[in-house]
Amino acid sequence: MTSQTATSQFPEPGGRRGLRRGSLSPELIVKESLRLLDGEGTEGFSLPKLGRALGADPTAVYRHFASKDDLILAIADQLIEEAMTGFSPQRCWVDTVLDATRRLRRTYLAHPAAASLSACRTTQRPAEMKTVDILIGAVLAAGFEGAEAALLYRALGDFALAWAGGEADFLALDEGAQRSDRAAWTRAYLAVDPAEYPHIWQVREELPGVDDDAIFETVLSLVISGLIARSPRPCACHADRSRS
Repeated sequence: MTSQTATSQFPEPGGRRGLRRGSLSPELIVKESLRLLDGEGTEGFSLPKLGRALGADPTAVYRHFASKDDLILAIADQLIEEAMTGFSPQRCWVDTVLDATRRLRRTYLAHPAAASLSACRTTQRPAEMKTVDILIGAVLAAGFEGAEAALLYRALGDFALAWAGGEADFLALDEGAQRSDRAAWTRAYLAVDPAEYPHIWQVREELPGVDDDAIFETVLSLVISGLIARSPRPCACHADRSRS
């Protein structure tokens, strides 16, 4: 065996072979990080585990990322890129905002551990920058300008990230904690004392039937209705729906 062959591949435990020299890339590292987070959660995400999954020394990651935090920012941007694949401004600025918000939520719910690490971060990377530009364009199309446009974009963006990130945080919990929290609506809240909690009592049987999708869409509709009401150039089709 030549020296070049020996260093280009090396055996891994269980028969897995390492990467060829030079084949490790930022894209591959991010992809494998997402796979680890999806499979093992945040507690299973470490550079030693990532190195083993990549078939490389963990320190090799630092050739592509300055720190673990730098990698997390790249993961955050990858989530945005996945969410916004095929996304472009629509004819109606309201539809642009709705589509972007729903896309982000779907992706965060598909990758809850990764989203729980990164939802509150600002990546300053291409996918985020492109999405921000499109959404600011939607706010400008609604007729807002200057400081008000900046404020309303930030409000929309922070709402989407906080909401989807909060749901991702819940799904990143262990299954026992999730079951316990969901069961509260059929246990503690269903059995309240009407004298002590008269208002909960009135809707106690309806509370367990409210699902996460309905909650999200209701709050999103309230946000959009408020934006339309404030907009100098409201969208007529959505304005009609918001009043129905």
